[in-house]
Amino acid sequence: MQEIISKLSQEISEVTISTKGQLEDFKLKYLVRKGLIAQLFDQMKTLPKAEKPLAGKNLNQLKSLAETKYNDIAKSLENGASDRKAEVDLTLPGRHAFLGAEHPVQKILSEMKDIFIAMGFNQAEGPEIERDDYNFTLLNFPPDHPARDMQDTFFIRKDSQSEDVVLRTHTSPVQIRVMMEQKPPIRVICPGKVYRNEAISPRSYCVFHQLEGLYINKNVTFADLKATIYSFAKQMFGSNVQLQFRPSFFPFTEPSAEVDITCYLCGGKGCRVCKHTGWLEILGCGMVHPNVLRNCNIDPEVYTGFAFGMGIERTALLRYKVGDIRLFYENDLRMLEQFI
Repeated sequence: MQEIISKLSQEISEVTISTKGQLEDFKLKYLVRKGLIAQLFDQMKTLPKAEKPLAGKNLNQLKSLAETKYNDIAKSLENGASDRKAEVDLTLPGRHAFLGAEHPVQKILSEMKDIFIAMGFNQAEGPEIERDDYNFTLLNFPPDHPARDMQDTFFIRKDSQSEDVVLRTHTSPVQIRVMMEQKPPIRVICPGKVYRNEAISPRSYCVFHQLEGLYINKNVTFADLKATIYSFAKQMFGSNVQLQFRPSFFPFTEPSAEVDITCYLCGGKGCRVCKHTGWLEILGCGMVHPNVLRNCNIDPEVYTGFAFGMGIERTALLRYKVGDIRLFYENDLRMLEQFI
């Protein structure tokens, strides 16, 4: 036993370890439960009683020697790795950081928000799953009124026992919430995602983004609305753009209008995109209907206001001269990389 202990002690002292792999082999050979030192401890019971004290003392010294060497080398290897990590070659070229880019629809939306915020509008947001009264009734859509057919709706819950719940078809419910919670003057824009049960085509999609605006105060007129729209269009589409207001109908505004700009492709001469009219629609607008003001506890005899709304994707189509709205949702990098 004493010869074996002496031989292992010399072997442990002389062994050279320079890698973590060699250190792990050292541990498996000497220090684990089935290692050489543990086997010697198991053999202690076969020794004569008189030899056990000395053998036990020498075995403990051998085990301590192996553990000390293992710990010292493990610490040395760890410090060496840290030193190597700290060594940086400053002559090496830098690594390119691959960052994402803003989606073209979000770029247009951000630009629109910046324009209106510079005009003094605040931003308001609301839920995409909306109650029927906020999405329709309070906006002067009576039950079963034909005007509800203007917007094909995704219903989350529709029954006669409780109020309908829908995916909002426009961001106008946010305007209702603002008017019910704040007193005039009110000047807000309401950007967000909306949903309509429409056939998907190059010009329409079942989900898209809108930005709507609302201004309520004393003595607000249609002239204020036109000035706001003109200022926005000139900043968004260029100082040379021409506008026209066409009479229209929306349940929540009276009078109502749709706004067109000169076609970006033909410059107003007429082409396939503008259906040879020379004009492209960009938004709808009008003076807030007195019934909507009353529904929100605002006196229409004291306050007036205007509202407008536009599709972000449609504006992106005009700005970037893209012919199919579906390209914004297909995640084709060949298309999206053009906007980086």
